[in-house]
Amino acid sequence: MSDGVRCMWMRGGTSKGGYFLERDLPADPAARDAFLLRVMGSPDARQIDGMGGADPLTSKVAIISKSERPDCDVDYLFLQVFVDEAIVTDAQNCGNILAGVGPFAIERGLVAAQGEETPVAIYMRNTDNVAIARVSTPGGKVSYDGAARIDGVPGSHAPVPLAFLDAAGSSCGALLPTGNASDEIKGVACTLIDNGMPCVVMRAEDVGATGYEDRESLDAATALKARLEEIRLEAGPLMRLGDVREKSVPKMMLVAPPRHGGAASVRSFIPHRAHASIGVLGAVTVAVACLTPGSPAAVIARVPEGRRKTLSIEHPTGEMSCVLELDEAGGVASAGVLRTARKLMDGAVFA
Repeated sequence: MSDGVRCMWMRGGTSKGGYFLERDLPADPAARDAFLLRVMGSPDARQIDGMGGADPLTSKVAIISKSERPDCDVDYLFLQVFVDEAIVTDAQNCGNILAGVGPFAIERGLVAAQGEETPVAIYMRNTDNVAIARVSTPGGKVSYDGAARIDGVPGSHAPVPLAFLDAAGSSCGALLPTGNASDEIKGVACTLIDNGMPCVVMRAEDVGATGYEDRESLDAATALKARLEEIRLEAGPLMRLGDVREKSVPKMMLVAPPRHGGAASVRSFIPHRAHASIGVLGAVTVAVACLTPGSPAAVIARVPEGRRKTLSIEHPTGEMSCVLELDEAGGVASAGVLRTARKLMDGAVFA
């Protein structure tokens, strides 16, 4: 790889990372992962010898290819590159990085622009699900400029609405893999749930937190983090994820009553560090937990009436609005969020 590999660095939602065409990377997964570790500069807490930003939210990779599925335009594989460990994992999806997949696919010529807005159907390989992204393409070209704002990102950009189809049980085989709205683990009532992201949802007060802490306070709370890890390790097999000791899922979600007019306040661990905001699919999964009778989230949540509900999930740097459509039986028929993306660099990366 001494000549470099073509790559686009993008911010997607509140994350950023490298976007690659699959054909430009080594076909062997082990060689590919070794290359990506060198690109990011892992393992090293500062990632000083690579492109990573010394944070899980900025050490991410999207691999894109033309889809052979009749219902999709492109295939998307998300890889989380650990910062201080030599680990590259596909055990989870990422809805923030997903926001850049549509623009990238159009820029690379995998999808033709269609008028002022171009829909891109994306097969998410990690979870065997489909998402529809709508990309701003005035004049037949991707535009990153616009008036849409999302918390956790300064300024305004072109909107990238994302709709997730059939996300329930994408990693665990069922929305509630144990069949229960609440399971007791280590004396704590938990909802083990997967609506696009495997999550363990519990009341913050039940583990000695408030649910309103800032990220720095949570990262410094070693006793709290140790307790959450005990719960996570026991939850993994119950969620059909096996031994999760070296996995990035399930995510740990601490919920509390909202303070700013939303549905719930959430503090997210991903899984060992506190999230600066909250992941897209994590927010959607928590929103569904708020609609699940008998769950810890439903106890504290403020949920609007109607079959079409907008649930504002409050997080350390603002909120994320999730739009849920219910079917006649009260189940979640579809879920969506608004994200933005921006191209930061297009060129070659070296390892």
